[in-house]
Amino acid sequence: MLHDMRLPNVYEHLMRPAGLLAASLALAIASTACSAGPEMDDGVISGIVQGDNGPEAGVWIIAETDDFGTGFAKIVVSDDDGRFVLPQLAEASYDVWVRGYGLADSEPVTAAVGDDLVLAAAYPETPQEQAAVYPANYWYSLLEVPPASAFPGTGPEGNGISPGVRSQAQWIDRLKQGCQLCHQLGNQITREITHLDQRFSSTAEAWDRRVNFGQRGPQMSGALSGMGRERAVQQFADWTDRIIAGEVPPLPPRPQGEERNVVLTLWDWGTGTSYVHDEVASDKRDPSVNAGGDVYAVSMSDDRLLIVDPNTHESRDLRVPVWDPETPSYFPTAPGFEPSVFWGEEIVLDGPANIHNPMMDQDGRVWLTSRIRVSRDNPDWCREGSTNSYAEYFPLTNSGRQASVFHPDTEEFTLIDTCFGTHHLQFGEDAENTLYFSGDSRVVGWIRTTPLLDGPTGPPVDQVRDQAPARLAPRAEMAQGWCPTVVDTNGDGRITRPWNTGNARDPNLDTQFTGFAYGVVVSPVDNSVWVARTGGVPGRIYRLVLGDNPPATCSAEVYEPPFGNPDVPEEDWGFSPRGIDITRDGIIWTALSGSGHLASFDRSKCTVLIGPEATGQHCVEGWTLYPAPGPRMKNAETSASADFHYYNWVDQFNTLGLGENVPIANGTTSDALLALNAESGEWVRMRVPYPLGFYSRGLDGRIDDPDTGWKGRGVWADFGTNIPWHLEGGAGTTSKIVKFQIRPDPLAF
Repeated sequence: MLHDMRLPNVYEHLMRPAGLLAASLALAIASTACSAGPEMDDGVISGIVQGDNGPEAGVWIIAETDDFGTGFAKIVVSDDDGRFVLPQLAEASYDVWVRGYGLADSEPVTAAVGDDLVLAAAYPETPQEQAAVYPANYWYSLLEVPPASAFPGTGPEGNGISPGVRSQAQWIDRLKQGCQLCHQLGNQITREITHLDQRFSSTAEAWDRRVNFGQRGPQMSGALSGMGRERAVQQFADWTDRIIAGEVPPLPPRPQGEERNVVLTLWDWGTGTSYVHDEVASDKRDPSVNAGGDVYAVSMSDDRLLIVDPNTHESRDLRVPVWDPETPSYFPTAPGFEPSVFWGEEIVLDGPANIHNPMMDQDGRVWLTSRIRVSRDNPDWCREGSTNSYAEYFPLTNSGRQASVFHPDTEEFTLIDTCFGTHHLQFGEDAENTLYFSGDSRVVGWIRTTPLLDGPTGPPVDQVRDQAPARLAPRAEMAQGWCPTVVDTNGDGRITRPWNTGNARDPNLDTQFTGFAYGVVVSPVDNSVWVARTGGVPGRIYRLVLGDNPPATCSAEVYEPPFGNPDVPEEDWGFSPRGIDITRDGIIWTALSGSGHLASFDRSKCTVLIGPEATGQHCVEGWTLYPAPGPRMKNAETSASADFHYYNWVDQFNTLGLGENVPIANGTTSDALLALNAESGEWVRMRVPYPLGFYSRGLDGRIDDPDTGWKGRGVWADFGTNIPWHLEGGAGTTSKIVKFQIRPDPLAF
């Protein structure tokens, strides 16, 4: 079927009522015995995908059911002979069908555990129908960015590009980090305008207005204006017009090699408006923690801690509290609110706690970055005049988000005030289980969690309103600290006041570097703290060492990926580190979200660490950049790909099955997780082909049972789009949690 007589409606399959799925059996090949099938245990559905010219290899077989407490799906890939095995299935009635590059979606067949099927491949009638299931980044690669010669921009009276955008790399970075932080670009609903009404006289007018719709309209509109609104609108309108006229991307490769060994398991959670940001399944330092247990995520839109039980296939949620029940939403409705095309004037973002990122500790408790108080004003012990040693060294007057912790045994929350702002969080491997935070442009902060929650002295930490913040303050104050990122640029081996701030650069002084710290990780080798400060080109990563008497002994180092550096070929330049993680032996991995690389940084290769040269580009020898496997941006003269990596993660303990210390990038616009073999430079693209729109932000791994091989291991990631109604299925479609497994071969069970 055609959505608008031009493009196929790829959302139709998910929106079909269950009754119609059964009726469609008359159009499909029914379940049959297949003599080529292996002898199967209970819990599998097997079969073959038969095409017009023989078996179809490297296509996805999808089994889904609504028989459980929440929606459930299993997805595998066919082998060279078109055979497949869907493993680890509970008794239920499943709709089983086929999706693949070069195919149209097949009609579903009803099946039960133990069935061996012959599934008939279906074929598209047009190139547009075939391309409808391509990943978003393939469609996004058709967007034509301005040539490098157009920069710096000359403003509304010139070429329409903002004069603040100095290079093509900056333009591409804003395309990605300004326009893709909330949802994919390139999926059907963003590349088209057919869901908008007909009051617009042109595609350009429609694009100029569409970015104003809904509660996030001001953010989207501001990003567009920051690029130079006129030129950006023209760019997006041209992209849409060419697609409407029939332009399609190149055919993506089907899964090959180990990509055919991937097993995906999906559970629904949340509601049709849940903005699920991040999930957590285990303790990063010990993936056996919480083995077989619940998986958690935060929904920013409604302050819900989402919980799924992968054993019973049930999901539920709990509200994350704040001190004051009257705390207003973090997502206020702006003046001049443009009603949403999907939700009208309904308020779909209402999160006073503004929860952002969960992390699990050694006892299975779930720590969150969350707002706990109405005012941004910090308590007195954070401020100038306090006797707190950290406040004396570097006072902090405000913080926008603090911290909380969920106790699974009692299902209660503890709220913890912090002087510093929070965003992401990671545990160190010290005896006090110190938890480090990104999210503050001034400092890196931490909480010593064992003294905080399990210390022998001080009042208990409590979230009850009439006991906070007075009872919270003593132990919260004693357990936390923070340090600014000051680099020893005068090279004397210590950090001393006064230091350079802002753009000042006195060579006799040390230098404070600021900027929003996004990613954070702690080294298992020396407990140094690394943060990625994204935004701007090329962006930076920092190493912070606390020393033996923080804050006086805190010292930072700064490193930039190669960019604009004459010692490095231009094709090897990269920009905009965002996510950050580390191997067990101390190699940093960071997702360069602007240029689309996954990059490693080995500090041991640096010949300069401190001194007047140590301001960013002084250790290009420590960097190795790996371009993403997707298509490049059209007209891009840098190495930028069309992919956008929201974050990245290192599988330190082989929870997936590809080996220890394997780096994995979130292929946020390629519907995939991208695992890299750093030695060969080869990628394993673990696509999530259904529903279209897999927008992942973070991931983690867990070992449920080390004695059961691949079945007892897995990596978890969620559908983290701000706009779940952009997913295949449209309004009402919920977010999902995905478990990724790698089996020895496509037929293992």
